[in-house]
Amino acid sequence: MNIHEYQAKELLRHYGVPVPDGFVAWTPDEATAAAAKLPGPIYVVKAQIHAGGRGAGRFADDPDGKGGVRVTRSVEEVRAAAEAMLSHTLVTKQTGPTGRTVHRVYVEAGSDIAREIYLSLLVDRVSGRVTVVASTEGGMEIEEVAAKQPEKIMRAAVDPAAGMSGYLPRRLAYGLGLTGSQIAAFGRFLPALYRAFTELDCSVVEVNPLVVTGSGDVVALDAKISFDDNALFRHPDLEKLHDESEEDPKELEAKKYNLNYVALDGNIGCLVNGAGLAMATMDIIKLYGAAPANFLDVGGGATKERVTAAFKIILSDPNVEGILVNIFGGIMRCDVIAEGVIAAAREVSLSVPLVVRLEGTNVELGNQILAQSNLPIIAADDLADAAEKIVRAVREAA
Repeated sequence: MNIHEYQAKELLRHYGVPVPDGFVAWTPDEATAAAAKLPGPIYVVKAQIHAGGRGAGRFADDPDGKGGVRVTRSVEEVRAAAEAMLSHTLVTKQTGPTGRTVHRVYVEAGSDIAREIYLSLLVDRVSGRVTVVASTEGGMEIEEVAAKQPEKIMRAAVDPAAGMSGYLPRRLAYGLGLTGSQIAAFGRFLPALYRAFTELDCSVVEVNPLVVTGSGDVVALDAKISFDDNALFRHPDLEKLHDESEEDPKELEAKKYNLNYVALDGNIGCLVNGAGLAMATMDIIKLYGAAPANFLDVGGGATKERVTAAFKIILSDPNVEGILVNIFGGIMRCDVIAEGVIAAAREVSLSVPLVVRLEGTNVELGNQILAQSNLPIIAADDLADAAEKIVRAVREAA
């Protein structure tokens, strides 16, 4: 689960992580009132969406071409920036061309920035430990740094028994070129960030940039937090921070049925059981010249109702031009899948090509049910055959 920057900073402030003062606003009037509470004369107005690259993003209907992070020098400029952002669509590298509508902005006090640093905490799946990633190249996307200047990225795994021992922040501080009081400030900052990470069951905490001020303080100028969904039952207070308006409606609907669904940009809808098989199905669709419209794993014990719901969610995507159902029946029975596919196809009046490949438990019964449905379902013998048939059927229907 992701949250907004202002929510992340409020959580980090609770753990003693230094962050600039700021207030969230849903209207230009609230933004003006927020600025009046801050010392000024510099204010920063930030669009609040679940996507990075806001500063480099653009509002299509904004004639001045400014992005979603704007430095202002008066309360009047704060209002103008809020008016230009609220209810408008911000397009960044991470949103895709459709962008995200801005429903709230964060008005923050300006900072005296001497240096910008990159810092994040994440779970390294190889070592099984929380790992600190740091770089002197703050403000840049870490992927870009890794590609162009990999030598400028430092990594340090935290021993879960020892925790954030004092030597680790000091070693990273020296590597980042911090000096004097900056080292002590970083030595307080990093343990506080680690405590927030562990106690809140985070999967990622990213501070980019972490700034060193002119007075030598270390402050989180930005903050991005993602939580481990599997641990949210321990944090009912965090679940309240969930902003459903930032999620794809199809993904929200899928969660109601415990379906693992991720919307993509392709034209072939996929309904598969098992994450590995779903990934293989997506790959082979690409191999045969098309692109998957989604990742969808119905799980090993899906019911007819869940399969029907999954089918309807796929068809709710206007980009879907064909559907590939790929089932290997172990725990999942092929006849259950067949019944769900037929029920959904009849309910939504199927109008795109449908290829179904079944294998495993009750496969003969499943194929029989499909054959007797009187629906234009194309049967496939194996995965390659299924991919070839759905791509060809979509092209012929175009």
